[in-house]
Amino acid sequence: MRDIYREVTEQIIAELKTGVRPWVQPWSETPGLNVPCNAITGRAYSGVNTLLLWTARRHGWLQPRFLTFNQAKEAGGHVRKGEHGRRVVFVKDLHPKEVEQETEQENTPRTVHMLKTYTVFNISQCAELPDKLTAPPKAPNPDRRAALIDEFIAATGAKIHEVSSETRAFYATTLDRIIVPAFGLFRGRAEYVVVLFHELIHWTGHPSRLNRQLDARFGSKAAAAEELIAELGAAFLCAEFSIDGSVSHAAYIQDYLKLLEDDPKAIFTAASKAQAAVDFLRQLILVETAA
Repeated sequence: MRDIYREVTEQIIAELKTGVRPWVQPWSETPGLNVPCNAITGRAYSGVNTLLLWTARRHGWLQPRFLTFNQAKEAGGHVRKGEHGRRVVFVKDLHPKEVEQETEQENTPRTVHMLKTYTVFNISQCAELPDKLTAPPKAPNPDRRAALIDEFIAATGAKIHEVSSETRAFYATTLDRIIVPAFGLFRGRAEYVVVLFHELIHWTGHPSRLNRQLDARFGSKAAAAEELIAELGAAFLCAEFSIDGSVSHAAYIQDYLKLLEDDPKAIFTAASKAQAAVDFLRQLILVETAA
């Protein structure tokens, strides 16, 4: 039986071994075009699928819009001959008869979760698609984008303290506050924002919020897993707000490689928890706006 977890993880590992983190990209160069989505439904891909489709940016496709072979056909177009798609994953719930057929095991639970894959193609790999699927979206106003970032950070309600004597940023769990160096110590506003995004993801793990307990799942590698979650969550936000940067050092790649090589499901867990953290922050913004 195919080990999809291992196959996907090896794809990410291959990227990391070249010194490249697929979640670190020049987002500011492509505002409004950084979050992969389905071209038909407009729904953004999430979790590990975001990472998988970010690895496709090297192809130079102008838009991160994807659709299946059948969706292209139903829209009136087609995938060009010879094109190769990108694999994404989803979890399928299998019921009694399906379980017997899929697992060929006895005494299986009545419902099990199995990872499945399907193939999507970028709209650039297709022909004769309607204009509404290929027209580029309008780039967001950069001044408004900056204001939105400030509103986003403020609406979280996180306690953020700038300390002129501090040279590193961190989330103090016992104090439940984010400590960052004074703004003037950063190389620019973008770097400051990226650091805050990273620490905000850590902040979501507090027991009063998402209560992210990783020891049982990752054991001695829980700290590395938490850093990977924070980095991925910050990357999701950077892509959304078109901000460049990464707060981790290159040495972290070795920690990530060790984590992923030992645990083929780790990238799925980390990406899922990072997505949950971002969704939690977005929900706070909605609550603040409604109030």
